[in-house]
Amino acid sequence: MAYAIEMLNITKDFPGIRANDNVTLKIKEQTVHALLGENGAGKSTLMSILFGLYQPTSGTIKVRGKEVVISDPNIATELGIGMVHQHFKLIDCFTVTENIILGLEPKKFGMIDIKKAAERVKELSELYGLNVDPYAKIQDISVGMQQRVEILKMLYRNAEILIFDEPTAVLTPQEIHELMNIMRGLIKEGKTILLITHKLKEIKEVADECTVLRKGKYIGTIDVKETDEKQMAEMMVGREVSFAVEKGECHPGKPVLEIKDLTVMNVKKLPAVKNLNLTVRAGEIVGLAGIDGNGQTELVYALTGLAKAHGGTILLKGQDITHMPIKKRLDLGMSHVPEDRHKHGLVLDFALKDNFIIHCYNRPPFSEHGVLKPKAIDEYADKLIEQFDVRSGQGKETITRSMSGGNQQKAIIAREIDRSTDLLVVVQPTRGLDVGAIEYIHTRIVEERDKGKAILLVSFELDEILNLSDRIAVIHDGEITGLVWRKDTDENELGLMMAGSLKKMEAL
Repeated sequence: MAYAIEMLNITKDFPGIRANDNVTLKIKEQTVHALLGENGAGKSTLMSILFGLYQPTSGTIKVRGKEVVISDPNIATELGIGMVHQHFKLIDCFTVTENIILGLEPKKFGMIDIKKAAERVKELSELYGLNVDPYAKIQDISVGMQQRVEILKMLYRNAEILIFDEPTAVLTPQEIHELMNIMRGLIKEGKTILLITHKLKEIKEVADECTVLRKGKYIGTIDVKETDEKQMAEMMVGREVSFAVEKGECHPGKPVLEIKDLTVMNVKKLPAVKNLNLTVRAGEIVGLAGIDGNGQTELVYALTGLAKAHGGTILLKGQDITHMPIKKRLDLGMSHVPEDRHKHGLVLDFALKDNFIIHCYNRPPFSEHGVLKPKAIDEYADKLIEQFDVRSGQGKETITRSMSGGNQQKAIIAREIDRSTDLLVVVQPTRGLDVGAIEYIHTRIVEERDKGKAILLVSFELDEILNLSDRIAVIHDGEITGLVWRKDTDENELGLMMAGSLKKMEAL
């Protein structure tokens, strides 16, 4: 069978780290080939080499049997290679069409012909079942829709080999299912797909072959149909991995978070959260399930102070925090793992160690009389890096922007969980993490619960909600449509409540 891509004996060195160590990857035409590996295993680096963002230190690349040098992304595009990056490369204030045609603007009488471009975008969108509005602004559409815009960007440029970097890290179960169908449609149309992911279930569902990397080295290529998830996980992390979350019964105490008749507006000044009521008690994990865009983001923003509440009350340990500044909420006993790690989780141009102390730099042991204490900061950073296995080229001194998405996520979780506050608001905690890291993060969240902390878990991963929660609240169209005990429900029932076709309030 002909190969669309051959990356032979690729090595890539950065100062102080070898990201790829003699890696070989061969992708057959018109197949879905998965690239699997832990956070920091070198997957994204390898793909950046293929897309021309990096140059290999050594090794060769062949496209359809012909040796090539891909010195920049424009050459990759000319060769028919397109990439959907883990962190989307879109301009928020531009429309979908403006983003797609950037750099390839069709002209009419010297002016950009937006109408013609929008028609082509609509055509492609309908052909591949993407359902994207060509005139919508990026800032007004969901993350799942933004990803579709990135796919359209590749198709508009006639890409034949499509690289998807962690494509489902930001999607709901329904969107993941739709994306899998889109991928199958692309293969039928003659495309070749390279899928970078940690999610074994998705590899089993859609991939033909899978190449595994570990710590920058090639481990092997397997036929997906003949390999089970357990074997793939062991190849990836080099040890046995438990998929079940070990947790005992919960013993809920006093209410820590009380939300009463809360109303929050969205960016279009329409109510996104409508008279919502919810209580989270000490010593329990309440999972908030729902399809993306049903008010979860606005609810979390209002709880954490990132958005204004337009009605109702939020109490933390009995104290009204509805209009309290963010810093005061954090000091009162709230931790927050945000949905958007770049916008709200990290200062990307700070060193990793500075991001670890961002909430508590102004008090002992990290400062005294307004002067920072470098030794205490370094020791704390080393402790978190070791405990949470945060991997980066220059350890605690690494500029956070240069770290992989998964390791950025681990850094935020390390900081927020280690603070061990009374209330932990955790949104998509394991987004972009591999099975080994997920296992550890889940264990730490359960430990916090067992210490008597209150945890509000917001996740689009139904498996995660079902594995971790003691009670599950379902949000649909800004309202709680279900509140059930985890032990009394299943995926089907939650799905019905998420779609708004079933109401059930049994775990008040």
